[in-house]
Amino acid sequence: MFAQASELTRLPYLDKAWPVAGHGRRLDAVREGAHALRLHLLDGAHVVAVRTLPLSRLLYPTKYAFQGAALSPLPFVVMTHRCLLVQFMQRGALKTLLFNPTDVEAARATPFFARLIAGMPRAAEELVAPKYPSLEAQLGDHGVRPEDVDYVAFDHFHTQDLRRLLGTTDGERAARFPRAKLLAPRNEWEDWDRLHPMQRAWFVADGKRHVDPSRVVLTDGDHLLGDGVALVRTPGHTSGNQTLFLSTERGVWGCAENGTCADNYAPLDSKIAGLRRHARMYDVDLLMNLNTPEYGADQYTSMTLERTVVDRVKHAPAFVQMFCSSEVTPSALAPGLVPTVLFGALTTGQPISKRAVTPRDSESLRP
Repeated sequence: MFAQASELTRLPYLDKAWPVAGHGRRLDAVREGAHALRLHLLDGAHVVAVRTLPLSRLLYPTKYAFQGAALSPLPFVVMTHRCLLVQFMQRGALKTLLFNPTDVEAARATPFFARLIAGMPRAAEELVAPKYPSLEAQLGDHGVRPEDVDYVAFDHFHTQDLRRLLGTTDGERAARFPRAKLLAPRNEWEDWDRLHPMQRAWFVADGKRHVDPSRVVLTDGDHLLGDGVALVRTPGHTSGNQTLFLSTERGVWGCAENGTCADNYAPLDSKIAGLRRHARMYDVDLLMNLNTPEYGADQYTSMTLERTVVDRVKHAPAFVQMFCSSEVTPSALAPGLVPTVLFGALTTGQPISKRAVTPRDSESLRP
């Protein structure tokens, strides 16, 4: 029996937009719904705190990262994959969400990356992928224990293995986060049971085997988790792709992997060779992270949704506050493939140790 999460609030703004027939008409409807969602977020309270926890660095095909537009002979970009620690108020109580807490070691079994690693000398792998402190250690630096985590969620399930995260019913794996509920889009969760050939290279096939369903909340549509935190469907990169939106004192931010850096959302203003030319040639104003092309039109629409909801970068207003969960990172291994605007981290507020919070304190935490 799957878990329930009645404490989440359903957001209706895009319910009528996604079923609209015709990709152009759907794009218009989604943009209108996204504007209403933005107003809702701006009218509410802010999150308590956000911290960025780097997990891994990886090679990724340049042709996927920039939809084949980058004029570079280099086959790979270097990306840094990061988890977000988000604390927020939910009906008067402090809650903690981990967004994209990837099990890095288990993710190596993803077929695409397993084949890539197998052909790479160990020394080269260590150069590309430096070791970061464990997720638990980084949480501890902010006063957060594994048992303090209320929710975990992913923008999508590519490369994910949930078994150590949530534990398994066969007793072989204990849960790293023993109280957390997984917020999982229903359609992608069900896709995982029978992968299409175009999906197989990017999923750990056994990544949810024996996971206790009572730890899993299957979601449909869009939801407000609490003050300033929304999970919104953004299909395209995968069937159940979702974007985390955060209302902060620095405006609204989004986090997902529809793009790989700020330039994907503003190719006409990009300094990366080839992006501006490609956008003009094809009359587009977005470039997708396109390793899964079967839902391309919806992915473009989803990126339009994201760009409509979030705020502009104050020092570079052609770009928007979309913090890509795996962001292209400057590297000597990929000269010239440097984002015009590099975020590196998303930081706001001050994390709170739940051990230090009393019911009376909760009111004072409201932004």
